[in-house]
Amino acid sequence: MKVPKRLQPLIDDGMIDEVITQLMSGKEAQVYVVRCGEHLRCAKVFKEAKQRSFKQAVQYQEGRKVRNSRRARAMSKKTRYGQKEQEQAWLNAEVEALYRLASAGVRVPQPYGFVDGVLLMELVADDEGYAAPRLDDVTLSAEQARDYHAQVMAGVVRMLCAGLVHGDLSEFNVLVDRQGPVIIDLPQAVDAAGNNNAAMMLERDVANMRAYFGRFAPELLTTDYGKEIWALFETGELHPDSPLTGCFEHDTTSVDVEDLMAVIDDVRAEQAERLAPDWDAQDDD
Repeated sequence: MKVPKRLQPLIDDGMIDEVITQLMSGKEAQVYVVRCGEHLRCAKVFKEAKQRSFKQAVQYQEGRKVRNSRRARAMSKKTRYGQKEQEQAWLNAEVEALYRLASAGVRVPQPYGFVDGVLLMELVADDEGYAAPRLDDVTLSAEQARDYHAQVMAGVVRMLCAGLVHGDLSEFNVLVDRQGPVIIDLPQAVDAAGNNNAAMMLERDVANMRAYFGRFAPELLTTDYGKEIWALFETGELHPDSPLTGCFEHDTTSVDVEDLMAVIDDVRAEQAERLAPDWDAQDDD
């Protein structure tokens, strides 16, 4: 096929040998199957900022760190340069997330490079070597649904242990290869410790997966992995191989307001005593 303009620099640099076909075209990017030597890979070409819009970008960007102070100042402004830097930081987030998660053992496409808004990565393939289908495009047995759900929950745990929450996980952002689910599309991944919405997003991700797999294995609909996983994370007890039960015991104990106010009064009294001037010490002077 004719080489897309955005992929030509990668061919000129020898990173890509041939563009085979276009795999998909979405609101945010176009994905092509390319040949790199003997290997077939994917080239994800992100669209220009004016051609796409990331939903709730501010909510997702909370907690992300920008190392360059000049860039950080520019991103806080509405100038053209600031918007360009903000878009670049958003794109870099997916690349950094992929490298971090691949190193952490999460099943994501292996990244191979990011050049001028083009992400070169592994082609996730099915048993016959073709591009793997999305989870939404497959029909599962109850046993497969339970197995795949367990694999996705394990991926969510490993992702959280690496400090990230997907933020937009659903059956549309998971591929199925010969070994099972592969999580994709991470530009909106959020910092688990630095984003106030992280817990809500993780529970939403898990709820989306519960609802999907519950179509094939209804018993999954009664599970509560989201709150269980986050509770373990908050207490520092979450590990990549932490066993999960799918159960979470909600705290139904009522608060004794009188006891609580008494504790507050005691703390205030202690604070006032510490701040009060020491008249005896002043008399000695």
